[in-house]
Amino acid sequence: MPIIDLLSTLVTITPGEVNISPNDNGLPGIEALKKIVGATMTIALILSVMALLVSAVIWGFGANSANPHMAARGKLGVLISCAAALLSGAAVALINFAWGIGQTI
Repeated sequence: MPIIDLLSTLVTITPGEVNISPNDNGLPGIEALKKIVGATMTIALILSVMALLVSAVIWGFGANSANPHMAARGKLGVLISCAAALLSGAAVALINFAWGIGQTI
């Protein structure tokens, strides 16, 4: 019986709702971190374009030299580089979407 009394006491003591939201002025260096993330996104997009060009060249060489393995690897590289560009370009929107879903739970 004392355990049930203890649990009912704990339930009445704990707060019903916690309301915490992210802020920009909580820690020093947030602006520098935003610049670093933006620069990383730029680097990711540039590398995706470079990978697309290299993969397209490999695909072309494979197709013109009757090398199906090289052509298949080039096609896969084109798809992967496009997916990488899509994910790095949509990263902010995807995170904001997931954040919005998390706020409704």
